[in-house]
Order: sequence, then C-alpha cells, then structure tokens
Amino acid sequence: MWNQIAAHISEITAENFQIENRRSVSGGCINQGYAISNSSRTYFAKLNQASQIAMFEAEALGLQQMLETKTIRVPKPICWGTAGNSAYIVLEWLDLGGRGGDRPWAEMGRKLAEMHRYTPQGGHGGTAPTKGGKEADFGWDINNTIGSTPQINNWTEDWAEFWAEHRIGYQLKLGKRRGGNFPRSETLLTAIPKLLEGYKPQPSLVHGDLWGGNAAVTEEGEPVIFDPATYWGDREVDLAMTELFGGFSGAFYRSYNETWPLDSGYQKRKILYNLYHILNHFNLFGGGYESQANQMINRILS
Repeated sequence: MWNQIAAHISEITAENFQIENRRSVSGGCINQGYAISNSSRTYFAKLNQASQIAMFEAEALGLQQMLETKTIRVPKPICWGTAGNSAYIVLEWLDLGGRGGDRPWAEMGRKLAEMHRYTPQGGHGGTAPTKGGKEADFGWDINNTIGSTPQINNWTEDWAEFWAEHRIGYQLKLGKRRGGNFPRSETLLTAIPKLLEGYKPQPSLVHGDLWGGNAAVTEEGEPVIFDPATYWGDREVDLAMTELFGGFSGAFYRSYNETWPLDSGYQKRKILYNLYHILNHFNLFGGGYESQANQMINRILS
C-alpha cells in the first residue's frame, strides 16, 4: 500500500518520492494519520476503509475550492485514491503548534471573513442549477460528510428551505432512527422559515465544521484551517460553530467583525445553526446530546 501511495505522489508532483520514514500522527476522530517523508520532503497521509474514498474526494475538492479564494491558509491536497482495503488522501505537511498571541488569531478572523466574501467569476464555480434563470444559491456540487455522518448538499435557492430540509430535518430523521426523542421537532421544522423570514444571507464558501480542533497556527505564526465540510451557505454557520466548543480568541472575533460585521439577529440564529452540530453529535455519540438538543429547540421556539 505505501509503495502505491508513494508512486501516486511521484506521479502527481513529477518528483520521485520514496517513503524513508513513516510515523503515526493524529488524523482526527475517524481517520488514521501518518507523517511520511524522505530526506527532503514530508507529507501528511490519512487512511480509512476503501469504502470511504468519497469522503476523501470531497475533502480534497473542498480544500481546493478554499485554496482558490487565495485567502486563508489550508493544506494543499496532493492526491487521493484507494490501495488494497484502504482509502487515502495525501496533503501538504504543515508544522502546526505555533502560538504567537493575538496576532495570528486576528489574522485568522480577517482571512476567514475574506474567504466568506469571496465570489468566483461565473458564480459558484460548480454546477449549481438554475431556476427561472437564477442560480441556486446554497449547497454544493456533491454531498460530503460532517464527521462521519453524510452531509446533504442539494442545491437550493432558499436558505431557510436548505437549512430546514438538508441540515436540521436530515439530522432529526437520523436521530429518530437512532431512538432519539425530540418532541418539538415538527414544530421546529415548520417554524424555521418564519425564524429566518426576511433574512437573505449572501452565499459564502464555508468551512462547515469550524471547531477549535480544525484550526491552528503554524510554527511560522500563520493561521490555518483544515478538515472542512465545505458548501455554499450562510457565513454565520462558521462563526456560530467557533463559539460552540470554544478555542477561538477575542482577537479572532474582533478582527472578523472589523472586516465584515455580522448582521443583526446573529445571536438568535447561531442557536439554530449550532443545533445542527449537537444533533450530529447525538447521532455520532449518543449520550447527553439528546437533552442538549431539546433544550436548544426549546430556546429557539421560545
């Protein structure tokens, strides 16, 4: 397997690469991670079962689209594929673990706002369908994953419809299959169009899973984000998730708002946006996330 991965790297980079050293590193919650290197170059390789190749393909596409914005640093995808029983993705190696105080976090806030503001020429740069000559605004060309849960990205013209059907509604459906009890779920789904009535967010390329574990600073002091669950959506979903589990400094939020201030009503909407992740955590891990989700639903409907 490793010889096949090395050969693929050599083919893509047009530079001969033989793995001389390989060591296990963190690959996130669901993948095995490795640093693979020779005397002059190091790459980051993630492995999973061969059946998960679509997950790595989507990750590579998301990183590539984020790179095209020329804003915030993300690891460059090198290659991906299957070898035997394993799927793999190889990424640029970044030396993480830098600190640097407020400066890199302020830079992260500014560059994230710039990525959110990015609008490619010719639309989303994908195959968004049109309705009556208007491009559907929200979604992505393919489905991807949030953790290991499928994330549905069907192109949708209306943001409230997208969020109700493909985010909250889908997670509630999975939760009920798992045995979860969400007594006010139908009331919530009916209420979402009213809750978001009059709110017309600009479609932004979002990271989609921006918690503290997916953001870091390099040894050189450059902010970087990784492990995306990319789609075109409301930029506030990224900001909301940074608040859900913490880990982002005040300098990050100040800089983001100086670059592109958040719209009024964000404090209410962020609960609705973070409900998606709490429902997903229930579907992944069970436990107390069911109770937390119901508390959030009650707050949203109060």
